[in-house]
Amino acid sequence: MQTMTAAVWSGPTEPLRLEEIARPSPRRGEALVRVVACGVCHTDLHVMKGEVGFPAPAVLGHEISGHVVEAGPDTELPAGVEIGGAVVGAFIMPCGECAACRAGRDDLCGPFFAQNRGKGRLFDGTTRLRGRDGADLAMYSMAGLAEYCVVPVTALVALPDSVPAAQAAILGCAAFTAHGAVANAGGVAEGEAVAVVAVGGVGSSIVQLAKSHGASPVIAVDVDDAKLAAVRDLGADHVVNSTTEDAVAKVRELTGGAGVSAVFEALGLPQTFEQSVRMLADGGRMVAVGIGSGAASAQVEITPLVRRGLRIIGSFGARTREALPAVVAEAVGGALSLERTVTRTYPLERVNEAFDDLAGGRIPGRAVITMDASHS
Repeated sequence: MQTMTAAVWSGPTEPLRLEEIARPSPRRGEALVRVVACGVCHTDLHVMKGEVGFPAPAVLGHEISGHVVEAGPDTELPAGVEIGGAVVGAFIMPCGECAACRAGRDDLCGPFFAQNRGKGRLFDGTTRLRGRDGADLAMYSMAGLAEYCVVPVTALVALPDSVPAAQAAILGCAAFTAHGAVANAGGVAEGEAVAVVAVGGVGSSIVQLAKSHGASPVIAVDVDDAKLAAVRDLGADHVVNSTTEDAVAKVRELTGGAGVSAVFEALGLPQTFEQSVRMLADGGRMVAVGIGSGAASAQVEITPLVRRGLRIIGSFGARTREALPAVVAEAVGGALSLERTVTRTYPLERVNEAFDDLAGGRIPGRAVITMDASHS
């Protein structure tokens, strides 16, 4: 039996535990990927803390880069993807067959949310992973915190040699989510004033893509001066530390009192959600990107929403088959700087340290976990 090392999550408040488990095999419509790197994302942290419901035990990790090892039986790989070739995988893995997918709305794929997010399974209702005791391990997306993972081919795109493989892992969630927010939900147009609230991995990617769409000015809001300094280097025209300034008042000041056309809220806290709405100009839109903890809710004043024609738009990821190739192209073309967005790299052996640093706010931009696939 071929084996691999995986970071296994046993349940809320439990640290990840490195285990030697059986290497999975792909089925029809899937590919086995030898993982180069997996991103360190707040959504995984929410799951680990029990703030987002998910079955345990499980292997988490939902944005990966790697190399295709094999395809499942009767499986046609996407154009440009080949055995041995470098790929990135998106966290939304569309079935490609449901009504939403047929309409091009991969981000609303019913089977993905019902099977994977609801049960930790793939589309046939089963997992590809087993623990040391032979019991099922749930899969969060492709379960990328392991040396190998199985990915539906609908979620894979070829990675050019010009893009650094380890840093490219963030294209599957941080950059992918930013693309969906800016290009689809936000519809940012040239010359529009934009604010980005919370500039971690997703927020810093939103800043870059908003700039590439011609937004001006782009205002970054956070509580951490180091993150604000980093995002200024990525293109933010102004930065606001909301612990030392009234962020709403400052955003309005920087826009001549009008407010911004679009705000991207990338944290998911009630207070930042409410704050973001108050930054909007008449007719503006607030794009909610951050995942909230549990049943967190926010209060929005009704009358200004109605009178000023404001819009609140939810944006979860992007439309995978359309967006992931576009995100790779943005990285190739320089609209996204992977070198400056990925600020920390940890080996798999230090995976708990990585999530501790994320929880403590010690990671500006994005971090990745790198693998040593010694069982190839």
